[in-house]
Amino acid sequence: MSNEKKVWLITGASSGFGKALAKAVIAHGDHVVIAARRLEHLMAIARGHEDRVLPLAVDMTDAAARSKAVADTLARFGRIDVLANVAGRGSMGAVEEFSEAELRSQFELNFFATAEMTRAVLPQMRQQGAGHIVTVTSVGGLAAIPGAGPYCASKFALECWSETLAMEAAPLGIRVTIVEPGSFRTGFAGDVNLRPAGRIESYRPVVGPVEDFLEGSAGQEMGDPAKAAAVIVAAVNSDAAPTRLMLGADAYALWDQTIAKRIEDIDAWRERGTNTAFDGVDTRPIGG
Repeated sequence: MSNEKKVWLITGASSGFGKALAKAVIAHGDHVVIAARRLEHLMAIARGHEDRVLPLAVDMTDAAARSKAVADTLARFGRIDVLANVAGRGSMGAVEEFSEAELRSQFELNFFATAEMTRAVLPQMRQQGAGHIVTVTSVGGLAAIPGAGPYCASKFALECWSETLAMEAAPLGIRVTIVEPGSFRTGFAGDVNLRPAGRIESYRPVVGPVEDFLEGSAGQEMGDPAKAAAVIVAAVNSDAAPTRLMLGADAYALWDQTIAKRIEDIDAWRERGTNTAFDGVDTRPIGG
């Protein structure tokens, strides 16, 4: 474990996982820029630690605001050691119920804003030859959940993008950790979630129970954000930081169930699927 003090930039820091992580980083003694839309909430987190905590009001979907946040961080602390991408929102509703505009809105924040924030930080990390990108996705980025299609789709995309970045950036001294939480008491199931303007009753038997479960368990989830934040900080300070950090027994259970079904489904057609090459052609893995 390293005891060196780091400079963090945390998005979505005014609530939920972002707030818990900000508090954990402050308690650890690191320097941190905390960014979110609501500056007043950030000021409350920074109070008493103004010498090493910089609150910034940032709309993550605004390119100029993202660039300014990076510039302000470098101006104040001189470097960025850890970017924690936490900002995002959920969705509730059947996939057909969401309009194109609603679907694009989900991807704009959850995927594009996160990807572009990361790209804004990478040049500085490449220059210093070190850095760590921590991106909070979800177990829903690995396992589809009825009633959360747009959310899961945006997180699936972020999972692939981040894992690819991990492969490409590792030789440059930049590490990537994808955090995949299950259910935590972060306000995820509240009114902040994107909901479709219209409803299609045909989907209620499948989607309704999931929505009822999420809404009924709001504020009673098993996961403690403070404990999750402590694990994230420990991972960042570890010499063996994982590429994937799953959090919550429920997340592991859903993943185990999902991967078992996925393997069974794929293997059922493996023989026919593999017998699709030209005769006499050698089998080579994709990517060499």
